[in-house]
Amino acid sequence: MRKCPTAEFEQGKFVTLPGGSYLKGADPLYPEESPSMRLRVDGFAIQAHEVTNDQFAAFVKATGYVTEAEKALASDDPAAGSALFVRDKAGLNGRWVLRKGATWRTPEGPETTIQGKGRHPVVHVTLADARAYADWAGGRLPTEEEWEYAASLGLPDPGNRFSGAVEDSGKPRANHWQGVFPVKDLGVDGFSGTAPTGCFPADRNGLHDLIGNVWEWTDSPADDAHMIIKGGSWLCAANFCARYRPAARQPQENDFSSNHIGFRIIRDAAAPAAGTAQ
Repeated sequence: MRKCPTAEFEQGKFVTLPGGSYLKGADPLYPEESPSMRLRVDGFAIQAHEVTNDQFAAFVKATGYVTEAEKALASDDPAAGSALFVRDKAGLNGRWVLRKGATWRTPEGPETTIQGKGRHPVVHVTLADARAYADWAGGRLPTEEEWEYAASLGLPDPGNRFSGAVEDSGKPRANHWQGVFPVKDLGVDGFSGTAPTGCFPADRNGLHDLIGNVWEWTDSPADDAHMIIKGGSWLCAANFCARYRPAARQPQENDFSSNHIGFRIIRDAAAPAAGTAQ
């Protein structure tokens, strides 16, 4: 298990990025990442880490909010539930299941808890859940362009699309899958699931985990029923997905939740900070 720094971590910290331009879809790997185009983005402030369980718990305590995965607990629909990536008793041969009872409070299913995981990114949240938190916290979800601009601007090596995930030496720079997916995660990065936010080194702008750990919701639609998620997750491997790059994009059903999708929020540059988000 990787030891995460604690003294340097500041929950709820925002970093202000100046406006500028970037190449959207730079060095595309998959068809949906094309065409490449240069875009300009206005400045904004972005949370330096993914929204944590502690932050989401504060939101729920203050508002009484009930997530869509929790509402599914009362449903008679056999398809109701949240997606959960599970492995056999030996920790091998992973597969996806839809499990009623997998929620942000019980991320691995009934009988599990987030005790001791307050700093981990909140998961099992849909687009609506993420938007509700963002509104309460005085922010909003980033657009795909804002998210990609931030990730591109912070790459350790702007000329290497994979540099946010892997050092030149091959050492993991972010939380993702090492080994052959879905057979075995070697856990070279110290984790075989989500990592506490801010555990891996910050990028050039002081932002953590834009690459890897959990996919992040954006507020950009792919179509009427899907939004774009960005950044890849702890399940992205070299032989499968390889979407731990700024340009990578994936459509996701608006009402979908899983144990590898979370989010972070941004604020417009002129917006005042909301103390309730801490």
